[in-house]
Amino acid sequence: MKPSLFLLAVLYILAASCKKNNDSTTTPKNPDVYVAGYESNGSNTVAKLWKNGIAQPLTDGLKYAQATSVFVSGSDVYIAGIEYTGHANIAVAKLWKNGIVQSLTDGTKNGYASSVFVSGSDVYVAGSEYSPTTHVAKLWKNGIAQSLTDGTTNGYAKSVFVSGSDVYVAGTEYSATIHGARLWKNGIAQPLTDGSKLAEANSVYVSGSDVYVAGFEYNGNYDVAKLWKNGIAQPLTDGSKDAAAYSVYVSGSDVYVAGNESNGSNDVAKLWKNGIAQPLTDGSKDAAAYSVYVSGSDVYVAGAESNGTTYIAKLWKNGIAQPLTDGSKSASAFSVYVK
Repeated sequence: MKPSLFLLAVLYILAASCKKNNDSTTTPKNPDVYVAGYESNGSNTVAKLWKNGIAQPLTDGLKYAQATSVFVSGSDVYIAGIEYTGHANIAVAKLWKNGIVQSLTDGTKNGYASSVFVSGSDVYVAGSEYSPTTHVAKLWKNGIAQSLTDGTTNGYAKSVFVSGSDVYVAGTEYSATIHGARLWKNGIAQPLTDGSKLAEANSVYVSGSDVYVAGFEYNGNYDVAKLWKNGIAQPLTDGSKDAAAYSVYVSGSDVYVAGNESNGSNDVAKLWKNGIAQPLTDGSKDAAAYSVYVSGSDVYVAGAESNGTTYIAKLWKNGIAQPLTDGSKSASAFSVYVK
């Protein structure tokens, strides 16, 4: 608290010192919550960013588009996604910085941007681009593409995380005989599964020396949601119904995973904390949780839930749902970032 104006001048120095100390410990303002996704306009889907629940369109709605990932660095907001061309209906991988778009692919063949991560002055985007016969997993660093697969198999890069000088990418590689979850470290592939069954790696997070990957693997009857820690798989579901894990986030000693699990009739949006499932929806309608972010004691999850006729983009904060759209048109939230 500032001293009253009538205090003796001799106290001024002490008051100034107190003010400096108090300025560093003032109550922080509410965090800004950024969510990336899309909403239909009735003809096409519009790539959107919601900041604190307020929608900001990234595209004009004349062509199909989606925002798939958001990352905030300082005052800059980076969003990865796709937008189709108007003339050839080809998907172009895109990166928006503060609403200004950059094309990562040239539009002559399909390209997809799935994840963005910023480290210092470097901007990394994971995705894929179609070659003459297959999809090639790609990592763009400052707009320059690096191929993670050689084109003899189909490859998809789903998530990127940078820790120090190491760049981790989670994704999938498959052919007629193999379909495996993959982790690339500095461009070198590390198989997470043996490829004998369908598997996908959707998200990677690095905490200290530990590397976590979320995804799923088929057990012969159903998809099993899985978390790999340093390459060792931990099932999150029992394999009696289909399930998938889409996002992993580590806060201290706690590991959070977002995804969904079928109840036999509908998919239930779920959050696993240290392997313990917490349903976010009641299972009466289809739903999925695609992204999780932890800020202090608050846990944010982005996803979507059906209202019976269409999907509503949703944000759950500590398990409480906040609709981002009104349900009149289809929408989904794919990524959340809190600053």
